[in-house]
Amino acid sequence: STAPYLTLTLRPQTSSLHFPPFKIWYNRPLSQSNLIIQSNFSSSLGQVYTINSSPTSSIQHTSNIQRSSPTMSHINVGQKLRFRNLLVVIKQTAYEEYSQLKLRGQAPKALRWKRLESRFQAHKQCVNDLLGILRHHQVNFSCVNRVELDRQHLADVDLIIAVGGDGTVLSSAHFLDHGTIPLLGVNSDPMVTKEDRSVKKKSDERRSHGALCMCTAVNMADGIAAVLYGGGKLGQRTRIHCTVKSTFSETRLVPALNDLLIANPSPAAVSRFRMGWLDPLHVDKNKPTPSSQYGTVTRFGGLPYDVKSSLNVWSSGMWVSTATGSSAAMTAAGGKEMENLESSDLQYLIREHMIENVDSNEEVKQKDNDMLVTGEKMHLRWNSQKGRIFIDGSHLTHNLELGDEILIDNNAPPLQMFERFDV
Repeated sequence: STAPYLTLTLRPQTSSLHFPPFKIWYNRPLSQSNLIIQSNFSSSLGQVYTINSSPTSSIQHTSNIQRSSPTMSHINVGQKLRFRNLLVVIKQTAYEEYSQLKLRGQAPKALRWKRLESRFQAHKQCVNDLLGILRHHQVNFSCVNRVELDRQHLADVDLIIAVGGDGTVLSSAHFLDHGTIPLLGVNSDPMVTKEDRSVKKKSDERRSHGALCMCTAVNMADGIAAVLYGGGKLGQRTRIHCTVKSTFSETRLVPALNDLLIANPSPAAVSRFRMGWLDPLHVDKNKPTPSSQYGTVTRFGGLPYDVKSSLNVWSSGMWVSTATGSSAAMTAAGGKEMENLESSDLQYLIREHMIENVDSNEEVKQKDNDMLVTGEKMHLRWNSQKGRIFIDGSHLTHNLELGDEILIDNNAPPLQMFERFDV
């Protein structure tokens, strides 16, 4: 059509409503037309709102409204969609969390509300742009807040898009136990300039690094279009398998994509545990189970194991990371950054290990930081009254008690995750 058009952007008074730009097509000069606008728009949370706007009391012409995407200029004609049913997991920003606390009179007084709202608006704009891209390519999708994500949301989904930062990607990955659904991360509020990363400013303006995100709000239009039509690089990321055996139960924790921190809940307390490696035993069911060098043979999943090369550890706990998570807390704590992100090896690091001044202390020091390769199984026997396993950060934890046993290896199903998209 060669008819002129007017582009309007709605700016609602309430910050919970966000609408994409849309076009009003008309076939006569605006000065000769009085328009009435009646249209439905879907918000990022799936609710539907109606906008009624009548600039004048008389109606001489009613426009046809066509929604347009602000970031896409064409549809990939003739190409077949690879993913048709998507789940969009949306981060809950600090502004939203603190706003809820403010309603209860519990928000900290020192909050910088303008900065929080600015970050919130940038995130919401990214969400709206993303939904516009998905509508443009005519894919089916549903949206869920990160804190409300549940396994029921994964039914019939063939791709998950996590919008926020690394934390949103990690939270989404925890629900992908079997590793059959690919994950794509979008950094909704990236750090663009060197000034954003500066640590010498009076205020800390740093935001999510987005190390696990395929694209950002800046380049997601091209990146997501490429993925939807069969492009992009889909990588396999190793995850940590961890099983905790208590007196009457055995619990398999969700696979960890980044790392595990095993420590006393109090950072000032000593974490005491016995660390060793498990060696499978092949025993005759008709004969009694043999004893090992360090006591009774342990069992996980009904299978007997002997514990080898054990040592008692007093420390501030232990980090265990994948290659994916090695550049985060592991490196900051003194470990090694693993360059091959698809490596199947795990790395462990004993934090602030208190080593006795004995003849074997050099041998013990060599075990402070090392690799756990395919086929090896690490065993911990928790010897403190209380303990806790932190899975990919502070949000997901599992409590330990004296006598609990922990098995750690790399046998968790790998995660399918789209690698960084560079333009």
